[in-house]
Amino acid sequence: MILSKRLHNEKKISHGFFNKNGGSSNGIYRSLNCGPGSNDKKNKIKKNLRIVKNKFGKKTKNIFLVHQIHSNKFIFINEKFKSYEKKFKVDAIITNQKKLPIAVLTADCIPLLLYDNQKNIIAAIHAGWRGAFKGIVEKVIKFMTKKGCKKRNIIAAIGPCIKQNNYSVKEDFQKKFLKKDAKNKIFFKKKKKMIYFNLTNFVKYQLKSNKITKIDTINIDTFDKKNNFFSARQSLRLKHDDYGRNISIIMIN
Repeated sequence: MILSKRLHNEKKISHGFFNKNGGSSNGIYRSLNCGPGSNDKKNKIKKNLRIVKNKFGKKTKNIFLVHQIHSNKFIFINEKFKSYEKKFKVDAIITNQKKLPIAVLTADCIPLLLYDNQKNIIAAIHAGWRGAFKGIVEKVIKFMTKKGCKKRNIIAAIGPCIKQNNYSVKEDFQKKFLKKDAKNKIFFKKKKKMIYFNLTNFVKYQLKSNKITKIDTINIDTFDKKNNFFSARQSLRLKHDDYGRNISIIMIN
């Protein structure tokens, strides 16, 4: 389990970014695959989720997951929320409820965790390029401020994801970003006729543009095999027909 230094200093919450280590799955899912959307055995995934949950305490509620769709949609869980068993099609979860671990699943995309240490509100965001491009980061921050959060109090932790040197993209991908804003060219670099995209800096820029200044970036590349993370791109390169998912969690104690 990898921790953000900034979030680790906050005693009212627990959090963690998990890689492949410490689970029960086999084969290409070895070993801590937490993705119900994968083709791994369902009993193995449930066991892996229990392993992760228990690291946050035996009395915590079950980990709250959603059906991620690369959107800018989110869900807010407050004391009136009842539908814990339903899988909502969103890409971010916001809550003010204690002992409820909220989590996102990734396999190269950014897991982004937010915490306002005055209002005691947390958020977990699945920020792939599509969701980030559609403005999910800004939408979550705006909602948190509507709930009374102050931007100066929000701490953001950008978790392990694919880094620029391994994130090659096609020209039409770059054009899409430049058409939206010419300033986006700073997130691309050319090397040996290939174009590479910096997802980390793109999300960091969106945080800063929304006046979030307390930002912690975990510079671990999920594509690099030595870091032992599930990676969609690495699986594609190895010609696997599926891949596991890494889980990233935050909870109010």
